[in-house]
Amino acid sequence: MEEWVGGIWHKYITRKANPEYDHARVSFDEVAKSVGMIFRALGGNAVKRIEAATGREYLSRKSFLQKISGDTQLVSLAWQDDESLRLPESLAIFDDKALNYDLYIWLAVLAAHHGGQFKHWARDNQKLVVEVLEAFPALRSRYARLAKAFVSSRIDIDKLPKAEQAMERAIVEAIIKPGSITEFPMVNFAPKAVYLWLYPSALSDEVVAAEFQELEESDEDEGKNKSKTQKSDTSRKKAERVDSPDEKQGMMIFRLESLFSWSEFSKIDRGCDDSDDDEDTSSAAEDLDKITLAKQQEQQKSANIKIDLDLPSASEDDIPLGEGIKLPEWDYKTQTLQADRCLLQPMLPKDAKAEKLPVRLQKTAKTIQAQFEQLRSVRYWLKAQPQGEELDLSAWLDFHVESKIAPSAEKGLYQSFRGNNRDLSCLLLADLSMSTDAHLDNDNRVIDVVQDSMLLFGEALQAVGDNFAMYGFSSVKRHNVRFTMLKNFNESYSDHVRGRIQAINPGFYTRMGAAIRQATQVINEQKSSEKLLLILTDGKPNDIDHYEGRFGIEDTQNAINEAKRLGIKPFCITIDTDAQDYLPYLFGSDGFTVILRPEQLPLRLPQLYHQLTAQ
Repeated sequence: MEEWVGGIWHKYITRKANPEYDHARVSFDEVAKSVGMIFRALGGNAVKRIEAATGREYLSRKSFLQKISGDTQLVSLAWQDDESLRLPESLAIFDDKALNYDLYIWLAVLAAHHGGQFKHWARDNQKLVVEVLEAFPALRSRYARLAKAFVSSRIDIDKLPKAEQAMERAIVEAIIKPGSITEFPMVNFAPKAVYLWLYPSALSDEVVAAEFQELEESDEDEGKNKSKTQKSDTSRKKAERVDSPDEKQGMMIFRLESLFSWSEFSKIDRGCDDSDDDEDTSSAAEDLDKITLAKQQEQQKSANIKIDLDLPSASEDDIPLGEGIKLPEWDYKTQTLQADRCLLQPMLPKDAKAEKLPVRLQKTAKTIQAQFEQLRSVRYWLKAQPQGEELDLSAWLDFHVESKIAPSAEKGLYQSFRGNNRDLSCLLLADLSMSTDAHLDNDNRVIDVVQDSMLLFGEALQAVGDNFAMYGFSSVKRHNVRFTMLKNFNESYSDHVRGRIQAINPGFYTRMGAAIRQATQVINEQKSSEKLLLILTDGKPNDIDHYEGRFGIEDTQNAINEAKRLGIKPFCITIDTDAQDYLPYLFGSDGFTVILRPEQLPLRLPQLYHQLTAQ
């Protein structure tokens, strides 16, 4: 009975203490595509991810009911950094759903025009609002509605302590008349969240009056502030003290894809690894919201935990071909192509043997082959030839008329029946990362669909007679980029090639830039007048040594641009439903396609090739 009464009381008091309007709530998922389009259309960074911001502690004054309910005041705010734009998980601050939707759009517009760091949060936001309204006068009415509704939702100023009344008046005036307030008094609590403004990218958990305080720029403090800036570019972090983890337990067994990323807290000793890049440790610390510390006791070496993410043993791994190929990689931070940064290892699938086309694909293969043979059999008449199979009546009539008017030399009076000559080469590059091990249904994985697609692709191109090659790729850091040869340009499509395709297995990560550079070198050696590089993938570029996020995106784009400069046409085929966020930046609006139903990929891949190469 006590638990039942307690549950009823908790629901009641929590609902009473919550100032939001749940019936008018708009979630980030509902507006993600709209805000993404607006952000990029108005000049926002095309590479930035647009994601929901998780809630964080916001130390403003609690109401009486909030104190009773134990509200922790986790607030989801809008902010951005070099990698992403974070918008609230949901908005329900207005009683009108349309206003909550408009607020999402407004925040996206602000973010598109804010490219730097905040020097003074309140003054910089006012300046940003003024610039946006001057650039887009049509937004004035929308902002006026938002400002009026937002101010009316604020707590009555007279009910606040006198020390905080001046701060609240300044904020209200800054919202109604942006740019009118330059002085913000010091207070002990942060004001109620200002949802119409952007927040700094790495907010401390204690948002105190220092953000609203006048910044002194005297010569006396200049050197002090400069030294602090040089010491760290990040805001303060929240620290948590925990007991040292018990390291005498058994070993951990898990699937590789379920391994925590470094930003997910796991109470294990995080020692230094000499094999990591120098910049990894600092970048990891910058991205952490909370740093956890434990008092470390002297321990035996046998108690240490070791996690091995290296390649399989030589007896279990695929067959390497040579000592590897050194390739460059693009560093977007320095805007330089770093030579010999990656080591690409050509390989052959282990235990591959000659195999026939699977029975389940034979009927489909015959249908596709019949369609592609039409490309081989397309023939046309070549007009006005000096000799040929038939008389060209149009050319003969022109000659007859001209000869009646004046003596005329005999021209080509025949037409010749010629076959269609397809002078092109195609390289299919397939992503074989561990994400392809995911199941589509009870019977099929992504890698199974990829294998079927490559098999039917080979049957189709064999029918039309085009010159083609097929490779797969995956990676484990920059020194282990695996480039699996399934068919090169010099060998025919045979049961040996079919066997290699059926022997491939998923593994590791997606260092796409290095794989594209090597594929570009391979196809560039062909003498064809037209060269097509097809990239088949299920996700964005990533690896575990800082290649995630913008670094991988920028390196891949640089590799694609290199291919284009050599006259190669790259085209991406993906089953990633989030591809619209990054593929337009990589391949252009007409350089990719998204297969929404992955099980259709085996049929769609030959069809897409037909569309891309039909003359």
